[in-house]
Amino acid sequence: MTLLALIIGFTFSMAIDRHDQREIFEEGEANAIGTEYLRADLLPPKPAEATKDLLLQYIDQRILFYSKQSPEKIQEIRNKTDQLQTALWNEILPTVKTQNTATMALVASGMNDVINSQGYVQAAWWNRIPSTAWGLMAAIAICANLLVGFGARNFEKNTGLFMIFPFIISVSFFLIADIDSPRGGVIRIEARNLVALKNNLTQQMNASTPSISKK
Repeated sequence: MTLLALIIGFTFSMAIDRHDQREIFEEGEANAIGTEYLRADLLPPKPAEATKDLLLQYIDQRILFYSKQSPEKIQEIRNKTDQLQTALWNEILPTVKTQNTATMALVASGMNDVINSQGYVQAAWWNRIPSTAWGLMAAIAICANLLVGFGARNFEKNTGLFMIFPFIISVSFFLIADIDSPRGGVIRIEARNLVALKNNLTQQMNASTPSISKK
């Protein structure tokens, strides 16, 4: 039982660390996109407008990535994200090539951060507790429950021990699996920073758009 408790505690710590890492990467991705959106103003008017429009579309796809979707929809989102990344890079590339300045280097560096941040997020979502660790926990849990059942042969006098111990182990396994699953389950990674960024940029666009008075 002591060995099972240690392994469950260690695995739970692994799941929490991965959960926190995914939230940090989501925040970093929102910061990278927001920074590049501001740096797009350093481009000439036409590429700047096109880059901002693509970044808004890109934010929409990133928000969809964090939502609960079917595997087919997730693959579609990934394909669309790749297409937008290529379009964003191709949009700034001509200007960066023709204007080899420190200012354009900032724009290129910011776009590189946007693309890299998406890769970090994807790697963090693929980083799950290994199946071997689950197998070891399951094997030790079965052995521990067998020992508890053997020790609780007199069921009427040991009802609490016989029933509570498997329940606690089941709840522990459920919490670990739920935390380790970023898209499904009760505890999920939400795109709070990306949603806040999209709302902020939308408000800025609406505020900068001149109102047309009706005659």
